[in-house]
Amino acid sequence: MSTDRVDAESKVSGNQANIPTRIRRRLDIDDGDRLQWSVEDDRSVRVEVVHRSSGSFADFTGYDGEDETDSATNHDAWGVE
Repeated sequence: MSTDRVDAESKVSGNQANIPTRIRRRLDIDDGDRLQWSVEDDRSVRVEVVHRSSGSFADFTGYDGEDETDSATNHDAWGVE
């Protein structure tokens, strides 16, 4: 796949390159997102954006056990004998 189209360009500094603003905005790239890089057989580079889930507990579905819990008491008593 060869094309003369250039959407934006950035300069490499050390081992890092900035993602131009217009590309970040178009792909909705934000802090914490990951980029997965692949080099194709024709030496072209493919980059896939993996958006992070929002918040530290994004995958937490809650406690679904049968026993009643008291998280505040359990937290405060943890490690105390």
